[in-house]
Amino acid sequence: MSEHSTEFSHGMHVVHDGPRQAPPLLLIHGSGAAGTYWNPVLPALARHHHVIRIDLPGCGQSPPATSYDVPVQAGRVAALLDDLGLRPVTVAGHSSGGYLATALAEQRPDLARSLALISSGPSLDALLPQPLLLRALLTPPLGPLLWAARSDAMIRGQFDRICARPVDVPDDVVADLRRTTYPALRKVLRRSAAYLTERTLPARLAVLDVPVLVIFGAAEPRYAPSSVHQYDVVPNARIEVLPGVGHLPMFEAPDVTSELLLDFAARATEIPPIAP
Repeated sequence: MSEHSTEFSHGMHVVHDGPRQAPPLLLIHGSGAAGTYWNPVLPALARHHHVIRIDLPGCGQSPPATSYDVPVQAGRVAALLDDLGLRPVTVAGHSSGGYLATALAEQRPDLARSLALISSGPSLDALLPQPLLLRALLTPPLGPLLWAARSDAMIRGQFDRICARPVDVPDDVVADLRRTTYPALRKVLRRSAAYLTERTLPARLAVLDVPVLVIFGAAEPRYAPSSVHQYDVVPNARIEVLPGVGHLPMFEAPDVTSELLLDFAARATEIPPIAP
């Protein structure tokens, strides 16, 4: 029987869905987003998995933290999974959430059974020039003023700039985006850039003995779509490019995205877990 519950643990708002005895699937959102970003694919995933969604510190319903370093964030998630007694786990990360998922596998290979990276830019040189409004939003002193003045319509309009198809943005997603603090967003973006500067994502994944699924939109507006082939160096990587999809496959192509995740997770459960 599917279950739904919420809790606060290790400074994060945590939501559980699906049968508790089913294989665990952890979903990690990207910069400035929240666990509700996974809502379009949740019904399909929760039929087969114990789905754990988190709001990272300073995002959604979670309070701010003192550090937003990617390895520190991964340590918080590892501590949460340890407390829940869940291992090994299939981990899916969207955008910069893929960096945290990778850092978790680097730190705790016993926890991460497999990694699914959705719209996760492989390197800083893959980043495309961003729209003027977005650059202004992320740059003080104008940025904090624009952030505080955002209307619900403006928040929904942000989706038009990163999606290649029209999408419906539910009220709970808008509410969580409104809760996300400006300092948290800025710090997360800086620390994500620092993580990639230190070592690109494909280089990190290439030395991990873990299956990897990469989902990328062919119309990705944040990263050069061709940059997905930087992941070709990862021995255990399966790359799926979705035609006519931008930065949010969960919203733009929820059926295809959930099918890819379910198939990948099912194959991963056939692989013996790595001993701690």
